[in-house]
Amino acid sequence: MRKQLIGQEVTKPNRAAQDTWLDLEKLASVEITSEDSAFPIENALIASNTAGAGWQASATGPQTLRIHFDQPQKIRRIHLRFVEREHERGQEFLLSYLGAGAPKREIVRQQWTFSPGGASEEIEDYIVDLENVATIELTIDADRGNDRTPATLAELRIA
Repeated sequence: MRKQLIGQEVTKPNRAAQDTWLDLEKLASVEITSEDSAFPIENALIASNTAGAGWQASATGPQTLRIHFDQPQKIRRIHLRFVEREHERGQEFLLSYLGAGAPKREIVRQQWTFSPGGASEEIEDYIVDLENVATIELTIDADRGNDRTPATLAELRIA
């Protein structure tokens, strides 16, 4: 039963304050298809990283990032942030997961058009209810098949 005393303000919990980002450095290993040494994947995955440069692929074309958890995890939130301030381009990403002993399942497939004079940042925040997750996989096609611009990722956080 829900109840409230008349005249008292109802405060809703702040979702961001409730979530604690997983410490991926301690809980997981990472596989990536390529990496520019000036923009390593740690820049995008470690919440305490203040470099702010994010990750960038060293090659063009679709890129895949896999986070393999040492122990299966319960996942409640996935936060992605992409930034593109230099090139106008269309991007598609696919976010999926593998449960321990289960096949790969798609969470979301999203397209976005970056325009440096306008929409230069994409933020996606997904509330999920995933049990027993062994791997999170993110595939980014930064130029939707045109292969002119390398993939980038400013942040990926998991709670």
